[in-house]
Amino acid sequence: MSTQNTNIEVLVADESHEKYVDTILTTIEEAAKVRGTGIAKRTHEYVFTKMREAKAVIAIAKMPDGSERFAGFSYIETWGNKQYVTTSGLIVHPDFRGLGLAKRIKDLTFSLARTRWPHAKIFSLTSGKAVMKMNTQLGYLPVTFDDLTDDEAFWKGCEGCVNVGVLRERNRKFCICTAMLFDPEEHLPAKIPQEVLDRINRLDGKVAHSAELRD
Repeated sequence: MSTQNTNIEVLVADESHEKYVDTILTTIEEAAKVRGTGIAKRTHEYVFTKMREAKAVIAIAKMPDGSERFAGFSYIETWGNKQYVTTSGLIVHPDFRGLGLAKRIKDLTFSLARTRWPHAKIFSLTSGKAVMKMNTQLGYLPVTFDDLTDDEAFWKGCEGCVNVGVLRERNRKFCICTAMLFDPEEHLPAKIPQEVLDRINRLDGKVAHSAELRD
């Protein structure tokens, strides 16, 4: 079935999208094999939690026959007590590539991150030319690895990459990937719908209330 005239919606994911999680994980894994790179291993529960917490963006294709298909995905991670943010796991299903979908997902994920953590530094480690181009368009600049988070949980995610030996040999100062960092004063490239902002406020309110109860 042709996908050229398919209507594709890019939106902030929620609980209703859990049915796509396993397909997302498989698509990410298969893409890594094709590129010959490693990936940070993510579980079904991990990705579903990102959806539930409004920290993920998903693309859903409305097919001509009335069915819906997973088309793309990305999620947000925070590091160093939320002083640093990454938009991670950007993937477009092979059937929907060449339609400009990666840029739409990147724009919304970036706007979501900037809206939730407006003072955080957003960074990227990538060896992909297309991702570098999108990052540059959003205002990222090349930086050294010293400018990135020192959160050990982030760097542990590099253990699954085939180039981790280079990273270790260089004491995390250099690797195959290019480090890029965003200046948080830039403009947002996509608008977050008010209903999503309301949902985020409810989620953040629950977290704050739970913290008060623990204290």
